[in-house]
Amino acid sequence: MIGIDDIVAAVSGVAGKLIDRLWPDPAQAAQAKLELLKMQQSGELAQLAAQTDLAKGQLAVNQAEAANANLFVAGWRPFVGWVCGSGLAFQFIAGPLLTWGAALAGKAIAVPQLDLGTLITLLFGMLGLGYMRTQEKLAGVSSGH
Repeated sequence: MIGIDDIVAAVSGVAGKLIDRLWPDPAQAAQAKLELLKMQQSGELAQLAAQTDLAKGQLAVNQAEAANANLFVAGWRPFVGWVCGSGLAFQFIAGPLLTWGAALAGKAIAVPQLDLGTLITLLFGMLGLGYMRTQEKLAGVSSGH
């Protein structure tokens, strides 16, 4: 799939060649290319500003959810954390111990395997949020509770 950066690069390349043909004087061509680069960078800055605004909006939603007294609103992050922790504990501790214990008892059991790709992705996201909260605690930011 062609991204916006690919389109901008293609347009810039064509525009640069066009500038070279329209302005045979190297100084004028360089000035025109500089103006083109400024326009390209201002578009990138606008895109970065839009992404930053989106992140700020999501942060406001996260703070409102965390401050809510309703367990179904504020408790979903801890729930996901417990699910991830339980899944990892089962996959790496309980499952192997069950298999080993059953083998010692002379029984063969098949312990179900979890989709670790999804679980680890979710866990890394949660740990990232946990790290940010740790930084807030170190900085003395109140949890709102």
